[in-house]
Amino acid sequence: MGKEQNGNGEETDRQSIRSLERGLEVLRCFKPGDRYLGNQELAARTGLPKPTISRLTHTLTKLGYLSYTEKFGKYHLDSAVLALGYSFLANLDVRGVARPYMEELAEYAQASVAVGVQDRLNMLYVEAYRSSATVTLTLGAGSQIPIATTSMGRALLCALPEPARARLMEQIRIRNEAEWPRISAGIEQALKDYEHFGFCLSLGDWKKDVHAVATPLVPADGSRILVFSCVGAAFQLRRHMLEDDIGPRLLNLVTNVKEALDRLT
Repeated sequence: MGKEQNGNGEETDRQSIRSLERGLEVLRCFKPGDRYLGNQELAARTGLPKPTISRLTHTLTKLGYLSYTEKFGKYHLDSAVLALGYSFLANLDVRGVARPYMEELAEYAQASVAVGVQDRLNMLYVEAYRSSATVTLTLGAGSQIPIATTSMGRALLCALPEPARARLMEQIRIRNEAEWPRISAGIEQALKDYEHFGFCLSLGDWKKDVHAVATPLVPADGSRILVFSCVGAAFQLRRHMLEDDIGPRLLNLVTNVKEALDRLT
């Protein structure tokens, strides 16, 4: 109720507070590696007028979400953002429960094992473990990867109810019009793989030298879907290894984590 679509095909809520939405958009502009951003950069990333950005950064600074650095004339994230992030992670039981299983699989596969949740058109890592191997993906908690071409994103799509999946795919199509035929084909194959194996693959679709397998965990309490993935160099994780060995082990990991989470509730 009260929902409509904007020009990007995304749902909007007529009762939402626009100024709050814009403030959060400013905070979202800070990605890993973006230590400082100025009003001009924030205006370019959000598409908002610079005077609006100036009011938003002033307010966010007063509230402790941003801090202004005179030396550079730019802003950086401040402690209030950190407090929110730690509160979210502290209340995410899956991190503590899953970590031993993730470490075991990562060392076995000599790869990286991660768990993520949806963040708009991306997947957000909430926990990751990198094996002692010298050649592994170096993404950690807080990193974002696209839904469209990754095994983690495809596994999320497979786990969603059909109406929600269709809406998300339409948003992906609008954002990636030129590449949509390739993206769509990859998602369709993922749906078939998920039905057959219980997991999804990405074989160089996101990054040509990266292979990955992923499977979702749908909590019994109806909370947000979690997705586990195992990611490594293409020359290390061949298709047959992912299908015959690593994928089934990842399914077993999710089963163990789900049972442990169920015991906590």
